Amino acid sequence: MDTSIFDPNRQNEDLSGKVIAGLERISEAFKVLLWDKAKQLGLSPIQIQLLIFIAYHKAPFCNVSHLAKEFNVTKPTISDAVRVLQKKKLVEKDFSGRDSRSYTIFLSDAGKDMVKRTENFADPMRDQFQIAPEELQNLFGTLSKFIYQLNKAGILNVQRTCYGCKFYDKKSKTDYCNLLQKELQPSDIRIDCPEYSEKE
Repeated sequence: MDTSIFDPNRQNEDLSGKVIAGLERISEAFKVLLWDKAKQLGLSPIQIQLLIFIAYHKAPFCNVSHLAKEFNVTKPTISDAVRVLQKKKLVEKDFSGRDSRSYTIFLSDAGKDMVKRTENFADPMRDQFQIAPEELQNLFGTLSKFIYQLNKAGILNVQRTCYGCKFYDKKSKTDYCNLLQKELQPSDIRIDCPEYSEKE
């Protein structure tokens, strides 16, 4: 059996193993903060994530099929979460599309208020970024490329980074956006671009 990347002995000899183990710890911190907020407000973590996502994304992304892909869960899991959120009067359904079986989910006024109470759950993590701007930029550059690679490998179902967008180009070793018609600095690369359109 190959040595696990979670084996400290392997990590001592494999920097990528240390990085993966570090990302696992960061993921754990994210989950702890999300669970703490969920318990305070009588919601589940996925319900909070749905509310925040719906608040900041366009209607075509706010349906059961897309949300299931976005959060890597089944459609019934999303449907159940939406049903509870609707019971709590935090979301409403819009059946005005062509298919009467599908619907778009949008926030009620109470849902918008709840987002204001929940969307700061990860702030304690951001507050710990006490590193030099250049280091932070390098970290972001590495993470944005890693997210794109995970998507290409089929591990992440959905990504909206510049690297996978039809408007993205590489000109003279420089990142370029054909939609904005400008060169992109490393800090300009987006993780979740509202104008993202998948390459064909």
